[in-house]
Amino acid sequence: MKNYSNNLKNFSKLLKVPIERATKAEVLKYIDFLLSRGLKPTTVNSYLNSLSGFCHYLRHEEGINTPNPVKAGYALRLPSPLPRFLLNEDIAILFDEIKNCRDEAMFRLMLRCGLRVEEVAHLTLGAIDLQRRRITVKCGKWCRDRIVFMSDDAFNALSAYLDSRSRTRVKRVFLVEKGTFKDKPLSVRGIQKRIEYYAKKTGVQVSCHRLRHTMATQLLNADAEAVTIQDLLGHNCLASTQRYCKVSNPKVRRDYFKAMELVLQQTS
Repeated sequence: MKNYSNNLKNFSKLLKVPIERATKAEVLKYIDFLLSRGLKPTTVNSYLNSLSGFCHYLRHEEGINTPNPVKAGYALRLPSPLPRFLLNEDIAILFDEIKNCRDEAMFRLMLRCGLRVEEVAHLTLGAIDLQRRRITVKCGKWCRDRIVFMSDDAFNALSAYLDSRSRTRVKRVFLVEKGTFKDKPLSVRGIQKRIEYYAKKTGVQVSCHRLRHTMATQLLNADAEAVTIQDLLGHNCLASTQRYCKVSNPKVRRDYFKAMELVLQQTS
């Protein structure tokens, strides 16, 4: 609320009329002003969102029939960086350093099953089917359920942790192991702090989400279908999954030479 208020105040200082009578031209001048201050596109867009949201509030909450001077095309285009993934040698270095059963199980599930950090934090015992080596991810992103499968190393890591896990009635799988909150569910931030700890200790540039990116890239390089990866990752649309094709160089290389061999045969 404070940020929204400050954004609106900054805009109103440049106006010669009340803020509800601002025009498109004045919004465009405001964008130029923000850019001249060296603000990044994400920050400029947040200022525009504040103004657009305020106009929506005036119209729908206060009954003031004012047009919204912020048009959809005014938002600045943001860069879309390619997903980053770990090399095999980085994976080896990282997991050689992880001696804790709980931590290894958590990060193996991200690396091999493509689970998001929130999904790991909210994972319950009832969602795990060790016999069929699968996990039911309930209410993931977009409120969608999905099923993921466990590789040998993920299965072994999770089984070892469950054997050593405290005997408690808490349904969440991953628990705090020390201190005041022992045997309480481990939070999202708690998991993130653990990966930050290992990243600092090993020098490997890794995050929870980068483990998930690595899983997607490795599957694609192993010739898994994009639709299959989409289902495993729980992507809402195939376009999200196809972004990994841009960084999957080994598969691109194989596809190129395979296709080019056919082209040369047909043209010779």
